[in-house]
Amino acid sequence: MIFELFAILAIYFFSIGLLIYGFFKIKKYQKTDLKPQTSFTVIVPFRNEAENLPNLLKSFSNLNYPSNLFEVILVDDNSKEKFQLSIVNYQLLIIDNIRVSNSPKKDAITTAMQHVKTDWVIATDADCIVPENWLSTFDNYIQENKVSMLAGAVTYKCGNSFLDHFQQLDLTSLQGATIGSFGLGKGFMCNGANFAYKKELFENLNGFEGNDKIASGDDVFLLQKAIEKFPNEVHYLKAKEAIVVTKPTESWKELFHQRVRWAAKTSSYKSTFGKLLGLIVFFGNLSFVIGFFFLLFGIWSYPIFVIFAFSKVAIDCILLFVTNNFLTKTTIKSLLLSSLVYPFFSSTVALYSLFGSYEWKDRKFKK
Repeated sequence: MIFELFAILAIYFFSIGLLIYGFFKIKKYQKTDLKPQTSFTVIVPFRNEAENLPNLLKSFSNLNYPSNLFEVILVDDNSKEKFQLSIVNYQLLIIDNIRVSNSPKKDAITTAMQHVKTDWVIATDADCIVPENWLSTFDNYIQENKVSMLAGAVTYKCGNSFLDHFQQLDLTSLQGATIGSFGLGKGFMCNGANFAYKKELFENLNGFEGNDKIASGDDVFLLQKAIEKFPNEVHYLKAKEAIVVTKPTESWKELFHQRVRWAAKTSSYKSTFGKLLGLIVFFGNLSFVIGFFFLLFGIWSYPIFVIFAFSKVAIDCILLFVTNNFLTKTTIKSLLLSSLVYPFFSSTVALYSLFGSYEWKDRKFKK
């Protein structure tokens, strides 16, 4: 059993090493002072976000972009209280979601598309804050490259709790894997809180048709459909000035259900690389858990487990450090403890997602 677990570790080590290589292959993009040309519609699905929306709308007001070149559509997904609009310096529309599938967010984006008049759509979430050069950076990249879809980075604004630090490590690893996979020419996931595409592309792909029975995945499934048909027109925008900041969850239960929701769609990926990497990461984390119990029951000696654990944590940390250096100016805190807890958390999430239900926005969804 020692050989098998170390063989899994070797495959895992090699795979994370590839992602690190891919991460550096994506060049950082620095916006220039090109005259703004791209027209955007920002789509924000929301449900019971009265506390967060004013902060997001304020960040839109602070955008360094001509107000005549962007508009915002808020899609209310049956909130308990109607959101009261404030006066803003840009065009703002609020509409009600039209539910036709098992996915509220996909329905919200599809509903908003009926009102979109611009060439480009850019989606974000209600609990986010966008930087002032967000749209101008996207615009510059679009002007300089033949592109129909752009994925951007997302990071957390964290407090001082271990829960926040743990989530920062988790999101950083996902962002590192996202950027690394794009660098390898194998992009398969992105984050719907910072995701732009042409309206024409959305229509050519028939929107979310084919995966609207899955509650989540408004981002990754659309990305994978686009890459399958137009691989050269889907890029990753590795630009610090375009990083969207969001809020971590407030409880372990909420975090668990969020990650189960994210993991539940993996089996439906069209990307063979995405499925394979998901399996490698799962077995890499599971082997760590098994090794820990082997240590507890005396099957493994302490030195063997230390070598095993150190090897896994070391390669993880390299990807985490380079990604965190791009995402934020702060260091990852509680790194060692988070790295030890993460394999247990990740393995549990993956196994539960195969058959368990999860809660999202006060609703229950089944696998």
